[in-house]
Amino acid sequence: MLVEEEKQRNPIAQGLPWTTDEPENLIRPPVKENTRPIDLQLHSDVRALERAKFDYQVAEKMNLIEQYKIERERFQKMAEEEEVCRLRKELVPKAQPMPCFDRPFVLRRSTKHPTLPKEPKFLMPQHKKVKPCLSWNDIDTFTYQHEGNREAIVEVSNDMIHDSLSCGP
Repeated sequence: MLVEEEKQRNPIAQGLPWTTDEPENLIRPPVKENTRPIDLQLHSDVRALERAKFDYQVAEKMNLIEQYKIERERFQKMAEEEEVCRLRKELVPKAQPMPCFDRPFVLRRSTKHPTLPKEPKFLMPQHKKVKPCLSWNDIDTFTYQHEGNREAIVEVSNDMIHDSLSCGP
């Protein structure tokens, strides 16, 4: 069986038909050198490197800020503790010194003149006063009430107009 399998693996070569032409000698193409792959730099790779550098710088900066905060808190805590110690030393209750009774206190009249009272100014200045004047609406209601006596109405309305004009500043 092995022999038969070998024969099946190696097929028998069959010759070409006889031709009258002479065989052509084919020119072999020149042997090419093996191609070498070019080192490619993808933009995504370059961007990933830049991003990694940036992330590293940000992490360093955050660590520096964190250390600065811790240091500042430590100094602040030390200052507060020193302040508490200083206040505890200062706030120790001490006895008041005895007053001197060898020179008794003598009352004397003051040499300053007393303050002269001034009257408060409740009155408005003259230029800021509001003067009562009749408006045109008041005149109209007055004329409708007294329609019977026309001459009296004209006379009264003229007087009112004169008064309202004279009450201006």
